[in-house]
Amino acid sequence: MEAILMIIKLLGGLAMFLYGMEIMGDGLKQGSGAALKNALGKLTHNVLLGMLTGAIVTAVIQSSTATIVLTVGLIGAGILNLRQAVSIVLGANIGTTVTAQIIRLMDIDSSGGSILTFFKPDTLAPLALIIGIILVMFVKKEKSKNVGMIALGFGVLFTGLLSMTDAVEPLSGSQAFIDILGYFSDMPLLGIVTGLVLTVIVQSSSAMVGILQAMSSTGVMTFELVYPIVMGINLGTCVTTAMVCSIGSSKDAKRTGIVHIVFNTIGTILFMIGMSLIRHFGGFHDLWESIVDSGGIANFQTIFNLVTALVLLPFTGALVKIACAIVKDDEEEEFVYPEIAALDKKLMTVPAVALGETTKAAVSMALTAKKNMEYSIRQLKGYDEGRAGKIYAAEERLDQFADNADNYLIELSNNMESENENRQRNLLMQCIHDIERIGDYAINFDEMAKKMSESSLSFSESAQQELDVLVDAVQEILRLTVEALEKDNDYITCRIEPLEEVIDDMVLLLKNRHTERLCKGICNINAGLVFMDALTYFERTADQCSSIAMLILGKKNEEILKNHHLYLAELHASGDKSYLAEKENRRVQYLVPLENNQ
Repeated sequence: MEAILMIIKLLGGLAMFLYGMEIMGDGLKQGSGAALKNALGKLTHNVLLGMLTGAIVTAVIQSSTATIVLTVGLIGAGILNLRQAVSIVLGANIGTTVTAQIIRLMDIDSSGGSILTFFKPDTLAPLALIIGIILVMFVKKEKSKNVGMIALGFGVLFTGLLSMTDAVEPLSGSQAFIDILGYFSDMPLLGIVTGLVLTVIVQSSSAMVGILQAMSSTGVMTFELVYPIVMGINLGTCVTTAMVCSIGSSKDAKRTGIVHIVFNTIGTILFMIGMSLIRHFGGFHDLWESIVDSGGIANFQTIFNLVTALVLLPFTGALVKIACAIVKDDEEEEFVYPEIAALDKKLMTVPAVALGETTKAAVSMALTAKKNMEYSIRQLKGYDEGRAGKIYAAEERLDQFADNADNYLIELSNNMESENENRQRNLLMQCIHDIERIGDYAINFDEMAKKMSESSLSFSESAQQELDVLVDAVQEILRLTVEALEKDNDYITCRIEPLEEVIDDMVLLLKNRHTERLCKGICNINAGLVFMDALTYFERTADQCSSIAMLILGKKNEEILKNHHLYLAELHASGDKSYLAEKENRRVQYLVPLENNQ
C-alpha cells in the first residue's frame, strides 16, 4: 500500500512539474516571441553565434524540443537553412540544462543566514505563487500578466519538485532500492537505455533530470549510477524531437531531427569511451562511488552537453552531410509557394512568431496583388494571352494563400492567450481578405481587356488620357499600401486615405465627363460601358487600400477598429492640417490636371 501511495505522490509531483514548466514557458514565449524570432532569424549566420542563440532561446522557453520545433518552422518559412539549424540544435542542448541548474536550489543550506531561506524551494515556491496570482488576477496589464504566468509556473514547478522529493524520501532506507541501484551501477548501458525510454515516455528531458535530482535527495545515488542515465535522457529527448520534425515537414526539417539524434548519439559514445578510459586508468578515483546531489547532476548534464557541443561545433558541415545522406532529396518534390510554406504549424508553439511570419507572407502577397494590377492594367492598352496566363497564375496563388491563411490563423487562436495577439490575428485576417479582393479586381480588368480585344473595341483618345492619370494615382496608392504593410509605419499609412479621397473625386469627375461623351456620340457605347466599369473597379481598389490602412492604424488605436466609418467621417470633418495638406498635394498632382484637360 505504501508503495502505491508513493507512486501516486511521485506521479502527481511529476504532473505539477510538467505543468509548471508549460506555464512558465508560455509566459516567457508570450513576453518574448518577437525577440525569439529575430534572434533565431538574424544571429545564426555564424555557427558559434547560432549555438549561443539556440542556448539562450532554449533557456528562455525551457524546452529544447520547442526550440528545435520552432527552428523547423523557420526552415519551412525560408528564414533559416539547414546549416543554421544545426548550430541552433547544438545550442539547444546546452540551454536545456538551465532548468537543472535552477532545481539545484534544493541543495541550499540556509542554516548560515536567514536571507538564504528565501531561496530554498519550500520558501521560494509559495512566494512565486503569491506573486504570480497577484499579477495575473489583479494587475490587468499584458506585460504584468506574462510575468505573473512565469512566476506561477516557477511556483508550480517547484511545488511539484518538492512533492516528488517527499515521495522518494522513504527509499533512502529501502534495501531493495539500494540493491536495484547497485545493479544499474554495474551496467551503464542499462542506465542509458532506461534514461532514453523514460524520456520518450515523459516527453521532457528537463522533467526526467528533475526526477533524478529529486531522487538524489535519498542520499544513496552515486555518480557511476547517475551519469549513464543523464546521457540516456539526452538521447531520449532527441528521439522525441525527431518524431515531431518528421510529421508533415520538408526534407530539411526532417534532417534537423536527424542531426539532433546523430549529435547526441556521437556525444554519448564519445563520453562513454572517455569515462570508461578515465575509470580504467584510475582517474578521479573518488568520483565514481561518491554520492551525488541535485547540483552534481545539474553540473554533469551541463558539462556533458557543453563539451559535446564544443567538440562537434567544427563539424557542423559533416553533420549536415550525414543528415542529407540519410534523408535524400526526392527527384520530384512537390512545389509549395513560399508564402504558404511560411504558414507552418510548428511555429504555433510561439504565436508571436507565427503571426510575424504570416504578416511577412501577407506583405509578399500584397506585392503580388499590386504587380498583378499593373499587368492587368496593361491589358487594357493591348491584350496579351501570355500576360493573361501570368495574371491568372498569380490570382491562383493569392486565392490559395488567402484560404490557407484563414485556416491557419483560426487554428492559431487555440494557442493564443494574449489580447494583443488576438487583435493582431483578427486584423491580419481582414487585411488578407482585402489583399485577395485587390487580386480579384485584376482579374476583372483582364476580363474587360479580353472582351475589348475580341470585339475590336478601344477607348477614345481623351478617355485613354484621362484613364492614364487615374492609373497613376491608383498605382501610387497601391505602392503606399504595400510599403505601409511592410514597414508598419503610421506616417506612410496616413498618406493613403487623403489619396483615396482624391481618387474618389477623380472617378466621379471622369464618370460625369464620360457620360457626356456617350451622349454626344464621341465614344462607342460598348467601349464606354467598359470604361465605366473600369472606373468602378479602380475606385474599389482604392477603397480596399483605405481599408488596409485603417487596419494598420487600428493595431494601435482601438477606437478606429470599433467604427471605421465614424473615424473617417471625423477625420474628413476635423480640419486636420497634415491630412488636408496631403490631400491638397494629391489633388494638385492628380485631380487638377484632369480638371484642366477638357
